[in-house]
Amino acid sequence: MSHTLGDRPVGTRQAQKQKTRQALLDAALRLLEEQSLSSLGLREVTRAVGVAPTAFYRHFRDTADLGVALVEEALGSLHTTLAAMLAATGDGEERIAGAVELIASYVRAYPAHVRFIARERHGGVRAVREAIGDQLALFAREVADRFAEESEAAGWSGDDLLMLARTYVDHMVMTASALLETDDEGEVTDTARSQLRLVGLGRRHWLDAPAEGARAGAPPHTSTRR
Repeated sequence: MSHTLGDRPVGTRQAQKQKTRQALLDAALRLLEEQSLSSLGLREVTRAVGVAPTAFYRHFRDTADLGVALVEEALGSLHTTLAAMLAATGDGEERIAGAVELIASYVRAYPAHVRFIARERHGGVRAVREAIGDQLALFAREVADRFAEESEAAGWSGDDLLMLARTYVDHMVMTASALLETDDEGEVTDTARSQLRLVGLGRRHWLDAPAEGARAGAPPHTSTRR
């Protein structure tokens, strides 16, 4: 015997609620192709979906809350993909090619999501900026944890590994933004691969570089990197 609420099964009501929530997210994403979140009105969103403005509040507290949900939708699925790519590739050309192709394929598949993140990363809605920052910081920690498992990380401090991971994540965001603005994907991906080769070169020689203390006149073996 199915549970009901009114004259409709609970499962049906939940499915309809989820459908409406997704419709609101999709409509907002379309509207945000041409404007920032700070200028988006909830009535615009509900009008595009064909529901009453009061229905919006069954799913989101305000447009900032909707924006945070869009951040989770845009970046959440990348975690498992990124982890799988890093696990399957070693340091060097295979990892470089994998990272660049991951970003290029994501931009091709979800350009509106990427444009939203690129615009709102430094946009006017604080909750959304913080949500993007939190997601990118989580990416960096996950990448750093993956790097820590590799033989190339021997002698690296946790802080240095996190700095390297942030460099990779920042590069991914920069490449995604560049791909949105170009008609020549090949040029952008070639440049991105070259830039990652430079990062890889720096990684291989990082422990050979003088530490800050040594540059300031302290004994050369006071580095925390070893």
